[in-house]
Amino acid sequence: MADQVRPLSPERRQDVLLRLRRIEGQVRGIQRMVEDDRDCREIVTQVAAVKSALASVSSQVLRCYAHNCLDNEEESREKTIADLIHLFEGK
Repeated sequence: MADQVRPLSPERRQDVLLRLRRIEGQVRGIQRMVEDDRDCREIVTQVAAVKSALASVSSQVLRCYAHNCLDNEEESREKTIADLIHLFEGK
């Protein structure tokens, strides 16, 4: 069976897009920091902030996916759990 499309809700979609735009700005800021020969500690701090922001977005999207999957009566619970574990492991 082909994978079913599971889009984000309109509200969640807007929130995720806003967060991703902020992250995009942060990454551009890090690029400028590197170009301007800023202190490595400052750069690392900003990279850590971007990683944290991406983890937050990822968590939000995975939460949405999990809710959609767990409400899906067409797939077995075992397959849903295996799919979620696969996503969490990043494979």
